[in-house]
Amino acid sequence: MPKPVKSPQVGRISVSLPAALLAELDKMVAQRGFGSRSQAVTEMANRELIEYKRSLGNEIMVGTITLHYDRSVPGLQNRLADIQYQHVAEVISSLHVQLNRNQVMEVILVQGHVQQLQVIANLMLTRRGVLTARLQVHAAVIPPIQIPDDM
Repeated sequence: MPKPVKSPQVGRISVSLPAALLAELDKMVAQRGFGSRSQAVTEMANRELIEYKRSLGNEIMVGTITLHYDRSVPGLQNRLADIQYQHVAEVISSLHVQLNRNQVMEVILVQGHVQQLQVIANLMLTRRGVLTARLQVHAAVIPPIQIPDDM
């Protein structure tokens, strides 16, 4: 018989909100399909804590750099590839999607100190031909690659 799955411990707090803000919260809970106010507030607290950790700059986090660029700009794709190569310790993989004749979206999976990830995103964003670039990080890390003992 399988062991029962333990639920994570939950702490309870009480929060007082102005009536108008509570009404907006309830509206968002319904529109986004949250199961409860608690679930919505938990998601918002997690998002805010991630941003706080990001601002500290010393946390190791996983994330994505999403680029939208014009591939017709001479040498741009090579410069972006060079930046990824120069930061091979942080760049895990990338997905390249052709949106139309000259527009490309690229999503780059990264992991490392959040301050360094922002440096990489900024290097890409400032290249001529990059229309938008955004770093999104998460308070998580990718598990290390397991190397078999016989290698």
